[in-house]
Amino acid sequence: MGLRPAPVETFAAKAVVEPRWVHLRNIHTDEKLEAVYWENGAYVPDAVQALNKVLRDYRNDETHPMDTGLYDILDQIRAKTQSKSPFQIISGYRSPATNKMLSERSGEVAKRSLHMDGKAMDVFLEDVDLRYVRAAALELGRGGVGYYPTSNFVHVDVGPVRKWSGT
Repeated sequence: MGLRPAPVETFAAKAVVEPRWVHLRNIHTDEKLEAVYWENGAYVPDAVQALNKVLRDYRNDETHPMDTGLYDILDQIRAKTQSKSPFQIISGYRSPATNKMLSERSGEVAKRSLHMDGKAMDVFLEDVDLRYVRAAALELGRGGVGYYPTSNFVHVDVGPVRKWSGT
């Protein structure tokens, strides 16, 4: 009767997956939401639905499913910057009508914006200099990062990796 070696526990088997949360405030509606949007290896449907509502097009009250990868980007920016304040949301989802109106007003709004697909957000953090929010977003190497220092926001999206600056 031989001795069997003890099973080897791998790091992956021991790794505990932490819940992911996001804290945000829509600056136009003053709606606030702090939610665990991902836990036990999956996105939390009720939290995702509540986030979609807060990120709706406030001009016409239209909601659209937001890409959950955006919440992961915000979670990672928060961790990198060690922010304690909610993300201030300038723009989440934009309906085609709203996007058209904004595009006609400003040359800085893309005619085929990812906001219309629920794949982009314009944000800032009250307790982190905008340059650091931008730097944290760029370090992720995910999606687009637009820097708008005069307008005081950083655009993040889940499209192709790219960067640009505006006003």
